[in-house]
Amino acid sequence: MSSLKYITISSFELNSKTTQDIILSYQLFGKPLNEAPIVLVNHALTGNSNVCGKEGWWSDLIGENKCIDTNQFAILAFNIPGNGYDNVEKHLIENYKDFTARTIAEIFSIGLKSLQINKLFAVIGGSVGGGIAWELAALEPNLATHLIPVASDWKSTDWLIANCHIQDSILNNSSLPLVDARMHAMTLYRTPESFTNKFQRTEVSKERFNVESWLDYHGKVLSKRFNLSAYKLMNQILKTIDITKNRGTFNEVVGAINSTIHMVTIPSDLFFKSDDNWNAYVDLKLTRDNVNISEIKSIHGHDAFLIEYEQLIKILKPIFDSSYQSIYNETLKKCL
Repeated sequence: MSSLKYITISSFELNSKTTQDIILSYQLFGKPLNEAPIVLVNHALTGNSNVCGKEGWWSDLIGENKCIDTNQFAILAFNIPGNGYDNVEKHLIENYKDFTARTIAEIFSIGLKSLQINKLFAVIGGSVGGGIAWELAALEPNLATHLIPVASDWKSTDWLIANCHIQDSILNNSSLPLVDARMHAMTLYRTPESFTNKFQRTEVSKERFNVESWLDYHGKVLSKRFNLSAYKLMNQILKTIDITKNRGTFNEVVGAINSTIHMVTIPSDLFFKSDDNWNAYVDLKLTRDNVNISEIKSIHGHDAFLIEYEQLIKILKPIFDSSYQSIYNETLKKCL
């Protein structure tokens, strides 16, 4: 596993106008940063910077001779500050309400500059990681050749905000906050059809259904590996995605983004609705050609981006093939 590296950002200004020192940790995989096209990977709510290798959460997608080939690309993955991955208690963030998805994009932007990176081949993220990818593209319109939000959106909808509000209430009021919040979340990450397919109303005993046991298991597992303050923070980030806030209309903001946009949506997703992605695609297609949308067909809802690897690889492979890399390399030479 690639070792964690750290960037200290001193006196970072928050939305509250207060300042705070931020510790931004990250991992590198594949080729050295200065020797290959760079792919920035943004993790999801309970994810982290360990994106490939034996313990990597996206290892079916990223690695040697995989879709995003570590023999061809330099892979950079930041941890959202405060996600607790480094197990350093002083790096946790208690004032989570002072942070938004845009705050994280600003921190990532500073991190990229500190690493002397001014061009990415791609920025890709799933779920809230995709929202941060949108925010980073709006903040730095010339940064990435490819913007790839997966199972995500450029905004948090009322439905998403409502469920994040419920999550926040559970996290602040439950006697078992991590367990209960995770159980609630799992019912949103999947679908009724997924549950029916998996459990078929089977029972562990006369008093207990298998679906109940499964939810209890996921709640207890997360409570052992995740920190309460980290969950509160990540839920707040998920709630606050909005690239248009104080900027202009969606078309105005995205019109300035020079990346080719590849949206990957899931029709059964109950979290980031496919219709919202399609509406955005139709709006953008009226004014630009470099926007694409693909669908992952699955009964498993939001979690399909972590389950349906074969479909996701089929969608993403053309972006990361050698012809795209050659075009990128020639463009980069002209910029130097």
